[in-house]
Amino acid sequence: MTPTLHFMCGKMAAGKSTLSRQLAAQHGAVLICEDIWLQQLYPTEIRGFDDYLAYARRLKAVVAPHVLQLLRAGVSVVLDFPANVPAQRAWFRSLLNDADAGFGHVLHFVDTPRARCIEQLHQRNRDKPPGSMAMSVEQFEAISALFVPPAPEEGFTVRTYR
Repeated sequence: MTPTLHFMCGKMAAGKSTLSRQLAAQHGAVLICEDIWLQQLYPTEIRGFDDYLAYARRLKAVVAPHVLQLLRAGVSVVLDFPANVPAQRAWFRSLLNDADAGFGHVLHFVDTPRARCIEQLHQRNRDKPPGSMAMSVEQFEAISALFVPPAPEEGFTVRTYR
């Protein structure tokens, strides 16, 4: 079986992390979750969106060669990292380009309606699963305003979930 890089796209609280866990189990893949790694590595440093962007950039620099090594070794990887705007998807494109196309990829687009995302956001705030941070509806709206769905010209193999 060809190793595959799986990665996620969808608004906050759309269900990307749940799908990531399911895909890792289904494909016998290694799951790497950005939220958990950031929480473990920088438990007090991330206080806002700009902090998140800075620390996420640092994490990607460390994770990228590891992911490529796993894929080249024949191990599928599920990256629970956001691919919610073209600039974020460019990082995934760089992984694909660096790997000499020796593996497959799927961009999993979780297209969940706004109302359902907000329901799930409230549930996540109550349950506090590992790696999650409490977020308000106002924060959801501000971050969701930045969201750009994947476009065919980006050249990814996209699987959409509604």
